Amino acid sequence: MKKSLGVLAGVALIALSSQAFANEEIEVGKKIYERAFGRGCGTCHDISSNPQLTANIKAGTLDRAKFEAILKEGKGGMPKSIAEIMKNPAVVKAGYGEDQAVDALYKYIESK
Repeated sequence: MKKSLGVLAGVALIALSSQAFANEEIEVGKKIYERAFGRGCGTCHDISSNPQLTANIKAGTLDRAKFEAILKEGKGGMPKSIAEIMKNPAVVKAGYGEDQAVDALYKYIESK
C-alpha cells in the first residue's frame, strides 16, 4: 500500500512539474512575442495585410521547422530574428538556448 502511494505521489509530482514547465514555456513565448524588436511580433503579424502567424501555425501551413528557418534566415520583409529573441530578458532569465526559445515562441503562438 505504501509503495502504491509513493508511486502515485511520484506520478502526480511529475505531472505537476510538466504542467509548470509548459506554463513557463508559454509565458516566455508570450514575452518574446510581445517584446521582440521593442515593439513585439504583433506589430506586423497581427494586422490583416501581413502573414498571420497564428492562423498559419494552427492550419499546419507553417510548421516548427519552417518557422525556425524564417526566424534564423529572414524572409521577404521579415528580418533575421533569432539574435533579437535570444536577447529577450525572459529568455535570458529562463536560461533557454535557441531551440528552447523557438519552441516557446511557437507554442505560445499555437496557443493563442
